[in-house]
Amino acid sequence: MDKLELKALAKINLGLDVLGRRENGYHDVRMVMQTIHLYDDVILEKTKEPGIHLETNLSYLPVDENNIAYKAAKLLRDEFGITEGIRIRLKKYIPVAAGMAGGSTNAAAVLFGMNRMYGLGLTEQQLKDRGVKLGADVPYCIMRGTVLAEGIGEILTPLPPMPKCYVLIAKPGISVSTKIVYEKFDALKDVEHPDIDRLMLGLENGKLAEVASSMGNVLEGVTIGLYPVIENIKQVMIQEGALNSMMSGSGPTVFGIFEDRRTAKKAYNVLKEKKLAKQIYVTNIHNTRRR
Repeated sequence: MDKLELKALAKINLGLDVLGRRENGYHDVRMVMQTIHLYDDVILEKTKEPGIHLETNLSYLPVDENNIAYKAAKLLRDEFGITEGIRIRLKKYIPVAAGMAGGSTNAAAVLFGMNRMYGLGLTEQQLKDRGVKLGADVPYCIMRGTVLAEGIGEILTPLPPMPKCYVLIAKPGISVSTKIVYEKFDALKDVEHPDIDRLMLGLENGKLAEVASSMGNVLEGVTIGLYPVIENIKQVMIQEGALNSMMSGSGPTVFGIFEDRRTAKKAYNVLKEKKLAKQIYVTNIHNTRRR
């Protein structure tokens, strides 16, 4: 196999709680993650030229070791002594620096694809063990679906699938530093934690309204304090019929859960009119795991 085309899917956090900070700077979390049908195209191709050649459709993204997809390729090349050259083409559609694991899902696709292309014979768990060395969200992006993530995000437990729904994604024209958000969070004295157990119960019951009403993100207070536009977007989505709306990850992306596509599309149009977000998508959830 000389060429492979893959879809690197984005994620949202249906629930995100931070339990504490480790000495190494990482945080212990308890999150419910969900894959959605918004993706980057990742094309892997063997080349006669030695080394790793990374291309992307976004001029401001690094194409060297500062790109996590490049690091993923290097990790496997170094470990398995792969001498053939590889070209990685990233066609980016997932908003960048947006709390949607855009970089992590690219790295996961490279690990998954190179394992298949070079016949490395790594199991999913072995891929996840390598993925966590690159970033806390990479193991989840290898697994995909509706998942409870604990530890720093690498301890993964599959959950009953999210009931069918439509997801409206809106990313305002700002970028958020995850590092700064967590630093500000660490300084907080009084924190209201989301009820992750209630959220998981909603999934077990297969009730969309129950899941939506239990959603919560402990980092919202910090990021909204820095960027009030996030709250404005949330309110528009709820006013326009979302069952609930929440910030994903450390932000700034906001998503809304809708029962039908027509209502989601109407909210999309209102957000566009109000110019509250730079990138807006209507999509649905994705619950098929990798084979």
